[in-house]
Amino acid sequence: MREPEYTDVKHAIRAEAMRLGFDVVGFAQPALGPETADNLTSYLNDGRHGDMAWMANERRADPHAIWPEARAAVVVGMSYAPAEDPLAIHAQPDKGAISIYAQRGDYHDVLKKRLKALGRWVADTYAAEVKVFVDTAPILEKPLAHSAGIGWQGKHTNLVSQRFGSWLFLGEMLTTLELPPDAPSTDHCGSCDRCRAACPTDALSEAYRIEPRACVSYLTIEHKTTIAPDLRAAMGNRIYGCDDCLSVCPWNKFAEPAANPALPRRPELAAPDLADLAVLDDAAFRKLFAGTSIKRTGRDRFLRNVMIAIGNANDPALVPVAEAALVDPSPLVRAMAVWALSRLVDGAGFQNLKARHCTAESDAEVRAEWDRRP
Repeated sequence: MREPEYTDVKHAIRAEAMRLGFDVVGFAQPALGPETADNLTSYLNDGRHGDMAWMANERRADPHAIWPEARAAVVVGMSYAPAEDPLAIHAQPDKGAISIYAQRGDYHDVLKKRLKALGRWVADTYAAEVKVFVDTAPILEKPLAHSAGIGWQGKHTNLVSQRFGSWLFLGEMLTTLELPPDAPSTDHCGSCDRCRAACPTDALSEAYRIEPRACVSYLTIEHKTTIAPDLRAAMGNRIYGCDDCLSVCPWNKFAEPAANPALPRRPELAAPDLADLAVLDDAAFRKLFAGTSIKRTGRDRFLRNVMIAIGNANDPALVPVAEAALVDPSPLVRAMAVWALSRLVDGAGFQNLKARHCTAESDAEVRAEWDRRP
């Protein structure tokens, strides 16, 4: 008698989650296998988490370590599949390429609100305890989503769904309800290597293994200081995140464009002018990106990315924009403005700029950029 009861409960939870606006729901045991733990240990030991200090928590490999009383995990997904080709922006080097997910309001807020509503419903309906998470706890959400049948981790290490492609936001709910797990997903990448070939910085040189410290998404969002010179040119006009490996996945052809009124696209973020972004002070930055994920990166790091994109634009009209940034309050921005000018002006012009702007009082990282070009 108990199995039908559990089946009915799962059906009811799934139906309520869909009513609340989630696109897919799966169930898993609140545990991940030893292979996941070994992969995490290797990842941390190699230092691949870089500036992401919050990753250095081996409890991530064991949801039970977060909440020992948990008996089941409910994993939800919400599609953010675009209607257009995310790669088309790269044909406009004077525009900034912002990752599709960040062109919307902050998904954390929307998913957390809906997950809390689902949690309250489960608690009230079944007298169960629940805890909900959206990137706020040490949970390896992609392996857990794989266990719950939501999708598999592709060769780009992101989740892939046969129905939604590479475009899913994820959230998790742990509960004291004992619910049988769904069947885990199977890998359908086959011999396809498009995601790895598309990576602009070769961060996917090995299938199913990413080097985050070379990944443009990591560099533009998480990395806190100057970006290594050998990676800058490959970044192109990507100023926040990178969708290249996601965009080329063949499974995307089955994903219907997402039309979620709770996460509307911000058209002004689809192809912003680099020249307009380069003059943002802190107040203007906060106003423009209020309610988005971009705001958390901060103005200085964001303008660092903009300056690199300006250096890659090969557009003489942007020289005055980069030159104006030589007096920016942030040494990080000033340093990348120097690099941008080293790409945009000839040798004599660059030396003239150096004579005017590089002084004994200049910050070390700024002087290093002036000295990088002979």
